[in-house]
Amino acid sequence: MVGQGQVVQVGGRRLRVTNLDKVVYPETGTTKGEVIAYYSTIAPLLLPLLDGRPVTRKRWVEGVGTEDAPADAFFTKQLEPGAPEWIPRQAIQHSDGPKEYPLVEDVPTLVWLAQVAAIELHVPQWRFAPDGLPGRPDRLVLDLDPGPGVGLAQCAEVARFARVILTDMGLDPFPVTSGSKGIHLYAALPGEQTSDEISAVVKELARLIENDHPDLATSVMSKAVRGGKVFLDWSQNNGKKTTISPYSLRGRARPWVAAPRTWEELDDPALAQLDFEQVLDRSASGMDPLASLRPLAIESTPTPPPAATTSPRRSSRHPRSGPIPATDSTAATLAPMLAENGTPGVARALSDASWVEVKWDGIRAMGTWADGRMLLHARRGTDITARYPELTADGAPFLPVTDAVVDGEIVAFDGHGRPSFSLLQNRMHLTRPREIEREVIRTPIVYMLFDLLRLDGHDLTGMPLRERRTLLEDVIADLDAPVQLPPVFDDVDAALAASREFGLEGVVVKDPQSRYRPGQRSPSWLKLKHTRMQEAVIVGIRPGKGDRESTLGSLLLAVPEPARGVDGSIRLRYVGRVGSGFTDRILRDLLTRLEPLRVKTVPLDGVPAPDASDALWVRPELVGEVEFANWTPDGVLRHARWRGLRPDKEPDDIVVEV
Repeated sequence: MVGQGQVVQVGGRRLRVTNLDKVVYPETGTTKGEVIAYYSTIAPLLLPLLDGRPVTRKRWVEGVGTEDAPADAFFTKQLEPGAPEWIPRQAIQHSDGPKEYPLVEDVPTLVWLAQVAAIELHVPQWRFAPDGLPGRPDRLVLDLDPGPGVGLAQCAEVARFARVILTDMGLDPFPVTSGSKGIHLYAALPGEQTSDEISAVVKELARLIENDHPDLATSVMSKAVRGGKVFLDWSQNNGKKTTISPYSLRGRARPWVAAPRTWEELDDPALAQLDFEQVLDRSASGMDPLASLRPLAIESTPTPPPAATTSPRRSSRHPRSGPIPATDSTAATLAPMLAENGTPGVARALSDASWVEVKWDGIRAMGTWADGRMLLHARRGTDITARYPELTADGAPFLPVTDAVVDGEIVAFDGHGRPSFSLLQNRMHLTRPREIEREVIRTPIVYMLFDLLRLDGHDLTGMPLRERRTLLEDVIADLDAPVQLPPVFDDVDAALAASREFGLEGVVVKDPQSRYRPGQRSPSWLKLKHTRMQEAVIVGIRPGKGDRESTLGSLLLAVPEPARGVDGSIRLRYVGRVGSGFTDRILRDLLTRLEPLRVKTVPLDGVPAPDASDALWVRPELVGEVEFANWTPDGVLRHARWRGLRPDKEPDDIVVEV
């Protein structure tokens, strides 16, 4: 009941929570209980980003209000009177005396903060040093703040300019839509420079972008010059300033989140802020774009990083599953090295393009071998050991070494011997032993090992790939399925042709001299995917949201069935939707063309309820073309991207690409 409290057990702590039904976000009806549930669920991704940092909170005691009537809020630095004694805290000297800041290290602390209406969590770019004083920053941030008349699309364009400069500096930037208006860019640092030095570097970065693109961006803080431009706020690198933490909720009219994104997402004209439900869905699906910005992922040695404050608990926390035993520390520390998107021409320009591997359509898995047992962790750190007993249980393949860390892909093959991500989905989310045992027989898997990062106590990440591969071959030479060593090809074009012939996703071209960079996306590894084209007829429109509220969000597509109706008319089969690849001009043109074709009745059967829920239907007359990755088993386009209308084609002319 509203107003009544209850005592709950959270992470071994007893907490009193009240008013769980109280509406915090009136425009969406989001309650205090849902805010607490969000922070509890997202904790494995949020806590490592707060770890060791003083947390400034922004509180909305009476809820956030609405867009037209926002409620009052206030910032607080000093830990609230009456806070539980078990919350770690650290003092910082201010002009008016010391203030004790909370250190947010566990789920109970997050729940307590949500209970007292601390909705936004702000942190500096540094962590406390072992002596309890502010340390040197371990990351930089650039805040892309849109001025009047500017949307996220222009922020994304400026972000790409910044990415080029930061990459040239040897840094790997990560975008975060701020949950308010703009975009934040983060990049990990080695912790060797002071906050003043980093501020000066980011200020110069902002000035360079402003000089090259004065019509799009400004580094001047005066609001009078921001109209139509993106303000490049470099000042948040000052040691006394804070920035909203990634994965924190925002106190806006809707429960938006400072949401980590991929660079591919920033290319989407429909780019919009994400709310907490969307962020939780992405998290559940395995998306963690900031994986390598987390402290455990940045560390490249196989030992846990030392504690930076008084609490010994932080150094052993698994990014996803809470405290873990010391034997798991390597898998939690090493995030997989990632490949950049490339083209055959760029791939041939690598220092040695004679190293080509198949791009397996499976699940990336880091394997830790110790004490005669294999532990498996997915790309974001999730423990998946129990899901693949043929690799981890008694009787599984035995590595003839004391300890090792390997990198590879868990793959399921269809009846034609081709990798099938759809089949793998039968197993990837199972947790019950009986279900897993059944699927081991129904859906066998293979662990394709392609890298070796640690061997008998030695860190191999600094060795060239060619040497790591030689050692890996020796380690698994006598092993049988389900562990395999995939082949390496020496010709990019021949490997691409072969992978296309066999219906594979593509190839990965690697520089054989490349070092292994945990958690980083490197141009030393390039993934080359096959792009396929398909013509389809537009049958519906899904309304746009956010920046595309006045246009459209996506198009619903169909292709003709081979069999015709009794009256000779074509019958349509739904093949999915496309929501990316549009420019503003194309969106306006499509709306103009589709509006006269609006109808009230659904022009075909078989549209899934989520796609049909808010659809506006049109007569199936306009034909367009999309590029896509492949077909799902149920005949839906995967990763479709709009290419344009085909005014030279009628629905009858469409041929389904196989």
